[in-house]
Amino acid sequence: MKGIVLAGGKGTRLYPSTNVISKQLLPIFDKPMIYYPISTLMLAGIRDMIIISTPEDIHNYQKLLLDGSQWGLSFSYVTQPKPEGIAQAFIITSHLFKNESVCLILGDNLFYGRLDFLKKGIAENQSATVFAYEVENPEDYGVVVFDKQNKPIEIIEKPKNFVSKYAIPGLYIFDSSVFDFALELKPSARGELEITDLQRKYLAMGELNVIKIGRGIAWLDTGNPSSMLDASMFIRAIEQRQGRKIACLEEIALIMGYVSINEISKWIEKMPSSNYKNYCLKIIEEFK
Repeated sequence: MKGIVLAGGKGTRLYPSTNVISKQLLPIFDKPMIYYPISTLMLAGIRDMIIISTPEDIHNYQKLLLDGSQWGLSFSYVTQPKPEGIAQAFIITSHLFKNESVCLILGDNLFYGRLDFLKKGIAENQSATVFAYEVENPEDYGVVVFDKQNKPIEIIEKPKNFVSKYAIPGLYIFDSSVFDFALELKPSARGELEITDLQRKYLAMGELNVIKIGRGIAWLDTGNPSSMLDASMFIRAIEQRQGRKIACLEEIALIMGYVSINEISKWIEKMPSSNYKNYCLKIIEEFK
């Protein structure tokens, strides 16, 4: 399975901070936002990833992340000329897939906690899998409606009236059929190819699996200044309390066995002096 990290868009809700830089390059506490979705895919066992961003920003991601080999990963880069919906990601990346399944994560979605739900979704996926997360403000998200037997029966984008407390986070698993289905989509009223329309397609076929994310997992959406600050404060609190960094790609690469100590040591030696480098050096000593 390959992963896609969608880091496009204009980030207009964060203007003027995003006037000259992509939103997913902005920091969430002590590291770039894009580190967090990449770490989620890494921890789920996905090593082959495609990074999508704008023509103006893609070179910054290449400069930041390189080819991924320093973490035992493989990155490809694809530009999204115009932000025309999440589902567009499957159209502009289809040439990089050969009958492969895909896990798409939005570049501004952060997950903290055990990723058993994601591993389960990847292992059991037959056609399409999405996740359901209980929220206080379902009107701000696409939501999934369940029947009395706990089976999904409807997906609604930003419902005006309460129909479900379960929002669908920006983390989706699809089989290779998604690339053909995406080509069949028509733009919505707001001129975008909607991910909810793809989900409805699978739901209508009876092939959409929905996994509820239980308590103990934090899902953080960083679409506006307040939520970005909340995410940064959350990460800071956990890191300072535990003395462990969240989404340290070097540490994850070692834990997952993607790289050897010698390989990651050479990469860490090139880092400028910083608290992040000091932490990575501490991790190396723990692994020896």
